[in-house]
Amino acid sequence: MTKIISTELPDQKTKIPVQPGKKEMVRQMFNSIAHRYDFLNHFLSLGIDHLWRREAMKIISKIHHQRILDVASGTGDMSILASKLDVSEIVGIDISEEMLEIQKKKIENKKLTSKIQLQVADAEKLPFKDGSFDVVMTAFGVRNFENLEKGLEEFYRVLGDGGHVVILEFSKPDTFFIKSIFRFYFSHILPLLGRLVSKHNFAYTYLPDSVDAFPSGNEFTQRLEKSGFVNTNHRNLTFGIASIYTGKK
Repeated sequence: MTKIISTELPDQKTKIPVQPGKKEMVRQMFNSIAHRYDFLNHFLSLGIDHLWRREAMKIISKIHHQRILDVASGTGDMSILASKLDVSEIVGIDISEEMLEIQKKKIENKKLTSKIQLQVADAEKLPFKDGSFDVVMTAFGVRNFENLEKGLEEFYRVLGDGGHVVILEFSKPDTFFIKSIFRFYFSHILPLLGRLVSKHNFAYTYLPDSVDAFPSGNEFTQRLEKSGFVNTNHRNLTFGIASIYTGKK
């Protein structure tokens, strides 16, 4: 039977202790754009992000997935998809309180409060015991980590033996033609539309900068291996605009 777990969020006056820097900037940024995040995500990606998440979920459905941790869970698209699987526990964590509030409302509207638990937490210091989960998944979150190595080490720690990590993230296309279109859209069109809709001057300028700085492809699978994961792999999606990375503990 499905384990009944709560979507009650902690007192929103309680803030995660963070050092000034990227982590706090990311938290404030996502708190600011939370109310428009879903619309912008789907609009700016032309809806392709839905397909990417489904591809990641196909991978998860084929491995042991009774206990799933959704890191940088945001507004809950991955957790909601995972709720359709035969799972006993889904925990969604995020550093942004406002993003989780949006997710909480979506979960309540979809009557999924018996399947998904939410918690404000730092991905680089996960509040869970060693070996707590079968799958750690995240979509478009790892490039926002202040310390990528620390975050991946935490993924490894909270996975049980034989557990899997599944990471969906933007990447950089290899072919010149696609790369040129991608760079123009990400550098000029996306920031303009993002600013107009979100009213946030920085968020959608940060996005292309963070993608450009992220160690995608083989470089990222090497980071996974350095953190202890084996059988690592990455699969490009939509001409390499996004990738799914996997590894096993």
